[in-house]
Amino acid sequence: MDQIPKAVFERMMSTDYFSQWMNIEGLEHREGYARIRMEVRKEMLNGFGIVHGGITFSLADSALAFASNSYNVLSVTLDGFITYPNPGKMGDILTAEATETSANRKTATYDVKVTNQEQKEIGLYRATVYRTKRTVLDE
Repeated sequence: MDQIPKAVFERMMSTDYFSQWMNIEGLEHREGYARIRMEVRKEMLNGFGIVHGGITFSLADSALAFASNSYNVLSVTLDGFITYPNPGKMGDILTAEATETSANRKTATYDVKVTNQEQKEIGLYRATVYRTKRTVLDE
């Protein structure tokens, strides 16, 4: 793992209480890239017994946050949209992989794929972030 992206992940996770509640585990961190995972619990299901769309979105959004901030430039989401090709279920291990697809000085676009343990696509998320003039880590 790259040193700065990993340090950014650890710093962000230390105060990201929602990601902590989801029990997110960091798997891989590089500049412009992050791969994380979590297990679906009962309280993450909707009334139909499948993963609530907000959970899939949140996992993808967390991967986006870790990837887009991996340069140690504080970045915030401008927009994002998701599709749900397949439902997730209780006990699934969901992995979110965020990859930078384009970037300039002020904005960047990321694609995030959420898959289950069988590599079935559960969510496909695309988002744009704004890069501020602040850093994540203390200088």
